[in-house]
Formats: sequence, C-alpha cells, structure tokens
Amino acid sequence: MEAPSDIRSADQLLTQLGVPAELYVGGNRPIRSPITGETIAAVYDASAAEADAAIERAHQAFLAWRDVPAPRRGELVRLFGEELRAAKPDLAALVTLEAGKIVSEALGEVQEMIDICDYAVGLSRQLFGLTIATERPEHRMMETWHPLGVVGVISAFNFPVAVWSWNAALALVCGDACVWKPSEKTPLTALAVQALFEAACLRFGDAPAGLSCVLIGGREVGEALVDHPKVPLVSATGSTAMGRAVAPRLAQRFARALLELGGNNAAIVAPSTDLDLALRGIAFAAMGTAGQRCTSLRRLFVHDSCYDALVPRLKSAYASVPVGDPRRAGTLVGPLIDQAAYERMLAALAEARALGGRVVGGERVDSASGAFYVRPALVELHAQVEVVRSETFAPILYVMRYQELAEAIAWQNDVPQGLSSSIFTNDMREAELFISARGSDCGIANVNIGPSGAEIGGAFGGEKETGGGREAGSDSWKAYMRRATNTLNYGRSLPLAQGVSFDL
Repeated sequence: MEAPSDIRSADQLLTQLGVPAELYVGGNRPIRSPITGETIAAVYDASAAEADAAIERAHQAFLAWRDVPAPRRGELVRLFGEELRAAKPDLAALVTLEAGKIVSEALGEVQEMIDICDYAVGLSRQLFGLTIATERPEHRMMETWHPLGVVGVISAFNFPVAVWSWNAALALVCGDACVWKPSEKTPLTALAVQALFEAACLRFGDAPAGLSCVLIGGREVGEALVDHPKVPLVSATGSTAMGRAVAPRLAQRFARALLELGGNNAAIVAPSTDLDLALRGIAFAAMGTAGQRCTSLRRLFVHDSCYDALVPRLKSAYASVPVGDPRRAGTLVGPLIDQAAYERMLAALAEARALGGRVVGGERVDSASGAFYVRPALVELHAQVEVVRSETFAPILYVMRYQELAEAIAWQNDVPQGLSSSIFTNDMREAELFISARGSDCGIANVNIGPSGAEIGGAFGGEKETGGGREAGSDSWKAYMRRATNTLNYGRSLPLAQGVSFDL
C-alpha cells in the first residue's frame, strides 16, 4: 500500500506555521489525531479569569478598530489572505492531521478561507446604507451601518478553520474584534491560524492588540463567551443541543445569536435524472468528510422508476470506496473523529436494522489501530422511520422509494432540521417547484448537485432546528454591524411626520 504523502508531526507543522511550542507542549488538555488515535500535543485550557481578560482586551481593540476606515480594515484582511496563501500546504496538512480530512478536502478548506478573505476585501468598500424617501420637505432620511463590538465565534471540529474565517473576515472589515473558541478536539489549527493572523498584523503595522484571540477550553469557556456583556454577538456552530443551551443565555441579555446547528439533508432523484451525474453527486455528498459535514447527505428519496437502476450502483460504490489514512493518495474516506462518533454510528445502524432496514457497509476498517475507520453505510428503508429523523454525524445514507414528487418533498421537509437539500432532475417544472415556496423548506436548495459543497458567495445557513443563522456571502455582513436610521433637517421649519401638529 502506498505510504502517506505527508507524515510531518504536529510539532513540525506548528513550528513551520509560527506557533510557539509553549502553547501546545505540556498542557492539561491532550489532543489526539483521528488518523492514528495517538496524542500529538497538549494544550492549555483558558481559565474564567483569562477568558474575561481576553474579552476585555478585544473590547478595547474594538474601540480603536471601529474608527479605522473600512477599506483600511480590508487591507488587514488582504494581508491575512496572503499569509494563508503562503501557508496553505502546511495549514492543510495540520487540518488533515488534527481533523482527519483527506488532503484535497483539507486544501479546499484553506482555499475557502482565502476566498472569504478576497470577498471581505471587496466588501470593505461596499458596506452600503440606503437613502429613504421622506414625506417631510427639506429633510433627508437614510440608514447607516456601524461596527457592532466583540464577536464571539464557537466553531466545530469538522471545519476547524473555515467556519471561523467566514465570521472573522466579515467581522474584521465591519469594524469588530473577534474572540474564538475552537472545538476542544481541534485547537491546534486555531493556534496556527492565530499565528498567521498575527503575522498579517505585523505587516499591517497598527492593528490594535487583542483584535483577534483564541480561547481553548470546554463548556465553561464557551459559557464565559456567551454570558459576557461585552460580546454583543456569538456565532456558534455545532449540535442542536448546543444551540438550545446557547440561544436562551444570549436572549436573556438581549445579545445576538448566529446559530449554525444540525442538518439532516436530503436529495430527491426524479425519473428524468441523469443517473451518472446523480451517482457522483450523491457519493461525494454522502461519503465525503466521512459523513461529518453539517451538509452531508443523509436521506435519499429515489423514484420507483429509477430505483433499481441507481441503488445497486450506489451499493457498489459504497463497497469499493477507498477508506484509510487521509494522507495517502487515493483515499476518499478518512476516519471518524473519535470513538464516541463510532459508537453513535453503531447505535443508529442497530436501530435501523430493528426497524426493518437493510444495511450495506458500516463495518469498522483496521480495527487494530487506535483510530476509527468505518466503511460508509447505505440503509434501505420502507419509510422515513424515527431514526431517520435524527442526525447521526457519520457516513450513513438512508434510502427510500417514492412515487410522487409532492410526497418526496413532504418527506424531505418532515424533519426538525432545515439546512440543505437537493433534487436531481432534468424536468424544469420539477426543478422550479423544488426551489419555490411550496418546495424545499431548507436554507439551501440545489438542483443537479448534492446538498454539500457550498461556496462563500452565498449566505450559508438553515431554518428550523438548524438555527436560522447565515454566514459568509450575500448580505450576511449585516449580522456583524448595527443599523441606524438617520433623519436630517436642512430647512428652517419643523414639519412633523404623519401630519402631526404641535405648535407652541
């Protein structure tokens, strides 16, 4: 078997990326690689006092940063994008080592960071308000947008760096400071990104200290970020259970919540589908990242007329997809993040079998190692039973037949989550119906591509238990700013709106 292409240690990669050894050697929190199960570093958790001090420094940085013109703020993000370009191979290798992503996906994640930096640089000259028609003569009414404050970012292991960048690049050009709590499972990549950002700040010259910082730790660090009165916005990515804990605490102090939570994404295969295209789209969406994307394909509704032509080909792909060390050329499915993820996958498959599901795959590969490699599982079911309505963060694809498109759309929407969805069809009416108000109820609705693989130009997020948040493109920048409506009277009289008279 071919040897891995990049077997550098965490220490070698972190040194190359400019991270001081004292940040990841001898700490209280061991970090393991899902590739081997071995401990590769030991980081330090922040205390409550340290978290409070970091947030206070970020607030002071915000007070200075908000006065910097937005295009100048964009220059810092441009320099950060340059640092990412230069470090792309090393940072991607660290993503692979710490999160278990195959090489091309890790490189793609860093490219996503570069792309959002480019997007934010352009945005720094386009933070537009409106001029609004006013009923009062010699008046002008307009809206203006202003920096918000300290933005807290809580990210998940599956996209250990890209999700932070979606938030941070926009927040920085909007005039905000950022405090980042990465997943406890993937803090090394966060330390590396912070080092690259600090390098960009040195080149920039006058960025305020504390503009961006990383807080490593568990739930208590997240709670400190969520509860702090000087953090007006928290963008949190993770499970629906996490969102249920975070949202009420933010609401209690009237702070903003930008939530990216669970996904239980579906695809519909219609009678007119190009089956070759559908096969490729389904395979990547369901098996890519070992099923550990929030947009991974988890439910597949196949029309009865093409079920027998498509599903056997899918089973063959599931049986032959290369599973193994993600650093090795040709590997398409790397490891699950840890043993807990593997056990949740086993429990879901056992429940599906008990409900009549026919399972292909799902077995552990290379069980002698301390890592958890599994063959993706395809489960044929007669209906959308209860286990299908829950998200299992693992490569499980539930497959069901349907007869009428309205039935398939109803099944797709009949889950608590509402992140992403897709339909494979060459029928224009079916495609238009699917993306209409009577179609998919998800934040993302695609035609002839799978539900995963979003680009940064579009707003990313979903409805229902997915949380309702939007990150990255479109007008998502507005979440990181506060809006003011301004009315200017340039005349000598004082007409009141709605014809009110108040003459003294």
